[in-house]
Amino acid sequence: MKPVNWDCSRRGTQGDRGAAMTWLALLATCWTLLFYCLPAGAQAPTKVVEPSSVALQLSAATEPSQLGPDWKSGTMPANWVGLKPGNAAADTALWYRVEFEVPAGPHSTDSWALYLPYLYDGGRFWLNGQPLTAIAQSTAATHLRWERPRLITISDNQLKDGRNELLLRSIRYGPRVGVQLQHIAVGPTVELLPFFDRRMFWVRTMPQYAVVTCLVVGLFVTSIWWRRRDEVLYGLFGLAAILWSVRTLTFVVEVMPAEWWPWWRAIYHSATGGFIVVLALFAMRFAGQRRPLLERAMFAYWLLGPVLMAASGGALDSQIGRIWTAGMIPIGLSMLAFAGYAAWRQRTGAAIALFSAMVLGVLAGIHDYMVAWDGMIQLPMPVRSWLAHRIFLLHHAANLLLLVMVAILTMRFVQTLDGLADLNRHLEERVRQREQELVQRHAQVSQMAREQAVSDERQRIMQDLHDGLGSQMFTALARVERGAIEPAEITQMLRDCIADMRLTFELIAPEQFDFSSALGNLRFRWEGMFKEAGVASHWNFDGLKHAGDLTPATALHVLRIIQEALTNVLKHARASSVSVTLQAVDQHLKISVEDDGSGIDASAAENPGARGISSMKHRARRVGAVLLVSSETRGTRITLDLPLVNRGEGTPQTVSVPDIDSHKYGIGTRSCGIVQFPTRS
Repeated sequence: MKPVNWDCSRRGTQGDRGAAMTWLALLATCWTLLFYCLPAGAQAPTKVVEPSSVALQLSAATEPSQLGPDWKSGTMPANWVGLKPGNAAADTALWYRVEFEVPAGPHSTDSWALYLPYLYDGGRFWLNGQPLTAIAQSTAATHLRWERPRLITISDNQLKDGRNELLLRSIRYGPRVGVQLQHIAVGPTVELLPFFDRRMFWVRTMPQYAVVTCLVVGLFVTSIWWRRRDEVLYGLFGLAAILWSVRTLTFVVEVMPAEWWPWWRAIYHSATGGFIVVLALFAMRFAGQRRPLLERAMFAYWLLGPVLMAASGGALDSQIGRIWTAGMIPIGLSMLAFAGYAAWRQRTGAAIALFSAMVLGVLAGIHDYMVAWDGMIQLPMPVRSWLAHRIFLLHHAANLLLLVMVAILTMRFVQTLDGLADLNRHLEERVRQREQELVQRHAQVSQMAREQAVSDERQRIMQDLHDGLGSQMFTALARVERGAIEPAEITQMLRDCIADMRLTFELIAPEQFDFSSALGNLRFRWEGMFKEAGVASHWNFDGLKHAGDLTPATALHVLRIIQEALTNVLKHARASSVSVTLQAVDQHLKISVEDDGSGIDASAAENPGARGISSMKHRARRVGAVLLVSSETRGTRITLDLPLVNRGEGTPQTVSVPDIDSHKYGIGTRSCGIVQFPTRS
């Protein structure tokens, strides 16, 4: 056999406390029921008199003096069916006579009272022939059912030593048959008052609290289920609490219009049966069982009683109460079976507490059934004596059961919160680990970006050397080899190379960037070289004012493209004239270099080995421009179309490159240890 695990959550101390609280609530309620709901005669004081005999007479008399001698004798507890006085028509007056002995003396010093635990139909009382009190009775328009106890003060001149006679006249409207007078007590008020207060609390005050509490809690828990439909236990508990709140109203509402009474009885039976069925479904779901056929059968039987009650207009109230209510006992036993199965399988404090509370509830329900119909069932006198006090236990046992269910759902809710807290902690740990991984990945990506930036910078420097210094040195070398250059010209050409290097550093340093000056320096150098080569040059910079927002890197690419195009003209075109045009058209900067030389073969222009044209196209793509090369029989035209709004260049980034000592190479500018260049978009 598996050891019993009192931990409802199976997680240690927290679950133990929850199970312990559940059992403490269970024991406290049982203790209260045992010691505060005992009948008044269980430990009656010696001065209290409890009559044991009673006589009954059917009469149209309205006063005691009009009564005849025909009394039918019986013993307490008295019951209409048990005494069998004959058939009583509607509106017939029932007279009860109770005789009791009072010892001489005690009532002369103490205030005495008549204690009635209940008197559902009310009536008029006489003591020793004198009017004592009147309790309102039902009429043709109003239905009364008094659940509360009565403590009626007796004046000194009404009570006498020795034999006393108490008369009760009650009028019965309709064919209803039930208990009229089952238990009374006469004694000092101070001794009867605790019994009166105790019964008033449990019969009147406690149901009022239960109605409000069950309704509020039921609606609240039902709203939780409405938002979380998969939490079926919450929905079943909410429905059970609401049904029990409606059922408990029978102990709260004592007066209502007569035409409402049959409908109210149908609602009462519906709430009682529905409560039992819902509890059975709760136990079934708690045990992890699903029996669709059994569930449909329970619902069908639940609806049968109220439908028959409403259809008969209340005529079947007695039959419904005795027969249909008795059919709820097997449903209650099935509830116990599922709860017991859950307790045996789960071995948790919650399951055992639920099973124990349901056992008490079923026993209390059977007890209340016998209390309600004791006149219809022949029972031994000790049992009838107890039942005569009409202490209904089901509404107390049901409150205990609902309390246990609340404890179970509360622990379930707390366990869910604990699970969410654990999940949050795990998520926080996983997020922290992910953050560390992202930091590492970011560091790796940053390192790769720096390496790529350095690689790109090296590539660009290589291109600049090829397109700038390379082209100039090639031209100078060709002239030196032909012997067509003087030492002074060599010096000048070296100065031009240095100036070209200065241009590169000026353009990549944002604080020294000036595109107009760089373009002017480029024109100045190439005009001299074209003049020396016998090539006429024409320069048109109408769109120069629109090029002021070019970034240094973009400007460097543009100047290198122009320089490469002019180098090709000087090296390969054998042209007699060249024109350079810069215009702004529709937010586009258009630069063209056109010569009248021998032209370029179209296939040669598309040849990947044509490094000069390939370099120009690569630079054009870097800045988001389009480079077109067109060549006819005579002449070549290279056009660069650069959008001024989006040039394809990103925000400058800072990368580290080796320091360059400009004085070492005669550049005449400051050393540059940090180079800023734009990234591609």
